[in-house]
Amino acid sequence: MSVSVITNPKEDLKMLGLQGKNMIHYQQNPAKLVQDALRLGEGELNDTGALVIRTGEFTGRSPKDKFTVKDEITENTVNWNDFNLSIEEKFFHLIHKKITDYLNARPEIWVRDAQACADPRYRINIRVVNEKPANDLFVYNMFLRPREEELDNFKPDWHILSAPGLKLDATECGVRQHNAVVVSFKHRTVLIAGTGYTGETKKSIFGVLNFILPQNSGVLPMHCSANMGKNGDTALFFGLSGTGKTTLSADPERFLIGDDEHGWTDEGIFNFEGGCYAKCIDLTQEKEPQIFNAIRPFALVENTNFYPGTNRIDFSNRDITENTRVSYPLDHISNSVEPAMGGIPRNVFFLTCDAYGVLPPISRLNPAQAMYQFISGYTAKVAGTETGVTEPKSTFSACFGAPFLPLHPGRYAAMLGEKLRRHNVRVWLVNTGWTGGQYGVGSRMKLSYTRAMISAALEGKLDEVPYEKHPVFGIEMPLNCPNVPENLLNPRNTWNDKEAYDKMAINLAKQFAANFEKYAAGVQPEILEAGPKI
Repeated sequence: MSVSVITNPKEDLKMLGLQGKNMIHYQQNPAKLVQDALRLGEGELNDTGALVIRTGEFTGRSPKDKFTVKDEITENTVNWNDFNLSIEEKFFHLIHKKITDYLNARPEIWVRDAQACADPRYRINIRVVNEKPANDLFVYNMFLRPREEELDNFKPDWHILSAPGLKLDATECGVRQHNAVVVSFKHRTVLIAGTGYTGETKKSIFGVLNFILPQNSGVLPMHCSANMGKNGDTALFFGLSGTGKTTLSADPERFLIGDDEHGWTDEGIFNFEGGCYAKCIDLTQEKEPQIFNAIRPFALVENTNFYPGTNRIDFSNRDITENTRVSYPLDHISNSVEPAMGGIPRNVFFLTCDAYGVLPPISRLNPAQAMYQFISGYTAKVAGTETGVTEPKSTFSACFGAPFLPLHPGRYAAMLGEKLRRHNVRVWLVNTGWTGGQYGVGSRMKLSYTRAMISAALEGKLDEVPYEKHPVFGIEMPLNCPNVPENLLNPRNTWNDKEAYDKMAINLAKQFAANFEKYAAGVQPEILEAGPKI
């Protein structure tokens, strides 16, 4: 456990505008943080000893309230769009002053020194100042924990100031409403006000690394999970929420490197984080035993309810949100890798939940197709997952993480393509969604079949089988796969109405094409040619 004996960094904090007249809890261990959270009424313990809290008004990120300061560093580099919103530097200083004044008025605050990037060549030091001990526990869980000797001379590269209880005046502060996340690359500072959702802390640093690593180090940052086989082979899993990214990468037969954020260097990959932040809606021990068993002392569970009269979590309860979450250190997973690094990936999986039932359950992509699918970042939501969704609804998120990409998606795609070609990496598109018809007609692909297809790909058993091209998307479908019925491998074969399938395939292809129009000017011609043929 990393607990420093050095004096609280009060003098350093004064440079941030924090006077140090309140009680400063520096680098507290997780047991003390849990005690403080219970003392302040922030949460309660469940039957396995995890701390259960509610994050208040916000139970997820608020992407329309995340701003980047437009200055000489960012003006001509950031891809300004609906996710990358600009703010003037004067407002950064104003919000900074309001946050420090607010924190100075608190009777106590929590300060933690942490790190990001398991590869020491790219590691950054982060100092986080928190209003709440539960948020400090989240930082302990999710970031790398410096060793004692590292803390003695710790110099922060970045600061995060978190004040969930501070409500901003939107007009005065140049923001949309009373909450905001503001990032300044010049001042290397993240300001968080008005939101207690812990994921804002984690994702702000991910966005920072997505900006600095490609430009300063030639490292490809990725929103993906990663694991490693017993012989050292590394695999990456990209996918939006609900596609199975966490479930499929948490394989008891393989070693977990990380569940969300990684960098790809010339030598291999590394995790940005020191923990996992898993969705736990409908969590069961049978379905996801590793995540279920990680919910134990010092894990932080967010926005769940207990069964009445108990302290046992009802993971199926959606009364607060479907975005229920748990954070825990990587070592809560018995087969995690330390340090969280792996070699050059041999296999890359793009996961999609295609509710239209069009895409094959597994298909092989060439590098150009891989870049096209990477930029597209496709999945489809089904009825019941969102208010007002009564039929399949397509979702496209560039590079499977659009809200966290400061640069143009084409920049990341070009880096990916170069690495795929240089290392001859196999890329697979895996549909964990529907077969035999769209949602409401067909059925969800069995998890056992998906696991069998991924295992076959990892073991090289799909390298020598015959393939056929999909007539619209051009991707290659294997004609057979161990432990999977052959008729499932070509989705058209599973539809009773073949003409209906053909129409649906064209419809989905048109959605891909329409979405890609906004990226066309920033990508290579071969990527454009790799799209579906309508």
